[in-house]
Amino acid sequence: MSVLLAENSALTTPASQLRDIRSTRLSNGLLVLTERMQHLRSVSMGVWLDTGSRDESLAVNGISHFLEHMVFKGTTTRSAQQFAREVDSIGGNLDAFTGKETICFNVKVLDENIAPALDLLTDLVLHPTFAPEDIAREQGVILEEIKMDEDNPDYLVHELFTQNFWPNDALGRPILGTVASVSSFTRQTVFDEYARRFTPPNMVFTAAGNLDHDTFVAQVEAAFSSLSAGSSERIAHHTAPQAHPHITLKSKKSLEQVQFCLAVPALPVSSPTRYAGYLLNSILGGGMSSRLFQSIREDRGLAYSIYSELNPFRDTGSLAVYAGCAIANTPQVLELTLAEFTRIKNEPVTEEELDRAKSQLKGNMVLGLESSGSRMSSLARQQLYFSRFFTVDEIADEVSAVTAEEIQQLAQQLLDPTRLALTLLGPLNGLKLDRTHLTC
Repeated sequence: MSVLLAENSALTTPASQLRDIRSTRLSNGLLVLTERMQHLRSVSMGVWLDTGSRDESLAVNGISHFLEHMVFKGTTTRSAQQFAREVDSIGGNLDAFTGKETICFNVKVLDENIAPALDLLTDLVLHPTFAPEDIAREQGVILEEIKMDEDNPDYLVHELFTQNFWPNDALGRPILGTVASVSSFTRQTVFDEYARRFTPPNMVFTAAGNLDHDTFVAQVEAAFSSLSAGSSERIAHHTAPQAHPHITLKSKKSLEQVQFCLAVPALPVSSPTRYAGYLLNSILGGGMSSRLFQSIREDRGLAYSIYSELNPFRDTGSLAVYAGCAIANTPQVLELTLAEFTRIKNEPVTEEELDRAKSQLKGNMVLGLESSGSRMSSLARQQLYFSRFFTVDEIADEVSAVTAEEIQQLAQQLLDPTRLALTLLGPLNGLKLDRTHLTC
């Protein structure tokens, strides 16, 4: 039976502030979530898997991403070319992506085309054929994708950093897999991993836009009637890996710049102090007015690209600073970055900085929820990570409540020099660094 999700998720905000979110669990166990947005003409829907590359064994590293590609290669009723033509014929956008913890297949269409879009998405997810010739062809495609990414220094430095930050753990392995692992995939490997992951306990179906919940649920129930609950269970999530402080120097003389990532372990996605973390990141290097951008790019002209980023996962995370600069400027850029770490630990941020960061964060949050696609994604992520839903006002109130003292305390907790990890990539010309250079 469908119920207003607000009734069973203990939301305490006034009814006028509630998002029009409803939830139904089908007889086979599949959870369907919708958010009605009557002012739109679009509907976005997505099938989300609560599993990603960090749930892979070493032998099948990259299989999540490979499965994402393979379902587009044809089903029992449609070829890949037919999918492309039918999506174009309804003016839709069919897409997918693989992350460390999720896989998503989604489509966005006009509200008048919900039924054909749902049929396409269902066929894609439930009826792939995994033809042997398609598997061999797609292995070649992904091997080229791996080479392409390895030629991208921005991507490569992040990949090197991650592999050394969480060594010997699936979280540290590349989402694409490796040449060896991808080359080893067989049709049986693909079928086995598909059967393990594409089950009701590991899936959530979300939709947002101009739709009626009950009508949509009836359509989904009919479309997914062939998906049996069976004896399948949720995929067991791994425990948080131990972050490894390290200094990794990778010389690549063909590059013109040195790229570096400097990071510490940080908050998981559902941490009670996550809003202080977002504000800390924003003030440190999250925008054009941030300390790192102003100090290193604007005041001294030492780098074109310099920023910080939070990467939260279900049980761990990282706070990382990225920069690209000339080899001659690298020691100074690193020194200035560490100086900002020291300053934000030793001195409370100013009220002006804090107010600006709060406005930036709240603005980005509101702007980021203005489309049906972003609301569809928000439904899935809040369900998977929180099992409840937050209004914009709730989140804004949480952001507004963060104090300068809380940010300083979090900075002191996170920016511990003994936990720092550093990866450098580029024409290093014999550059030497050790932990004595990482003080803050």
